[in-house]
Amino acid sequence: ADDPRLLGACDLAMLGDFVASLPDGLDTLVGDDGLKLSGGERQRLALARVFLREAPILVLDEATAHLDLGTERQVLQAIDTFAAGRSLVVVSHRTAPLELASRVMVLRGR
Repeated sequence: ADDPRLLGACDLAMLGDFVASLPDGLDTLVGDDGLKLSGGERQRLALARVFLREAPILVLDEATAHLDLGTERQVLQAIDTFAAGRSLVVVSHRTAPLELASRVMVLRGR
């Protein structure tokens, strides 16, 4: 993908300011498997990849588990906008991501 698409996906995933703060922007090395990133940054990077892919079906498993509540709200709004016209499956222990759903299934353990 070209830089404008990458930056757009990063902005949608609330990573725009973070990428702008990196010494080499999008070209900055972040270590093997993103080890120099926080859990929330890795999660938002994974979402940016989802936004770039533009798949018709999205499966998000604990997609906001490592985000603070403010960032989670922003990311959920972005996901809601992006998911329009797509099928979305959300797995979450948190209740906020479930607000995106038109149907909710609760699985109870033992």
